[in-house]
Amino acid sequence: MADILVLCTANMCRSVMAEALLGRRLIGVGAVASVRSAGMLRAGEPPVPEVVSALAALGLDVSAHRSRRICEHDLAGADLVITMAREQLRHAVVTAPQTWPRAFTLKELLRRGQLVGNRPPGQRLADWLALAHADRLRSELLGDCIADDVADPIGGEPEAYLATALQIDHLLGQLVDLAWGG
Repeated sequence: MADILVLCTANMCRSVMAEALLGRRLIGVGAVASVRSAGMLRAGEPPVPEVVSALAALGLDVSAHRSRRICEHDLAGADLVITMAREQLRHAVVTAPQTWPRAFTLKELLRRGQLVGNRPPGQRLADWLALAHADRLRSELLGDCIADDVADPIGGEPEAYLATALQIDHLLGQLVDLAWGG
């Protein structure tokens, strides 16, 4: 069973969306996986109301979610760490350096996964991720990158939250197709 950890800043918006959407997509393809999320800030906070509404429009209820703060143990135990932005990827790799080969921003993993191609039946997720990780440079963790970051809708109009959820769902659909034969 794959243990997937989704990470964003506060675990009240994008990672909540990605956890719920990825979980649904993996169930849809019959993948055996656990998806959980965390953030870099405080714990115990509910998702922002606009996230609850956006996901409700997509048939998902995340109202019971409470934010979790990431720790080294969470990162060390994950088979795959997906972040919403390079800032969180940097945080994950600094917190638990051993996660570097299996921690990616969502957009980076999709881009690298497309270069590697679909994970063949029987290939371990770890082996596919190792191929996607090949030739990565730690210097790529520096700065922000529009090509790697999913924009944070916090503070924006309600429509921005739904647009972000739809973007994340689209990206995750492509990723599930590549890595789980969705």
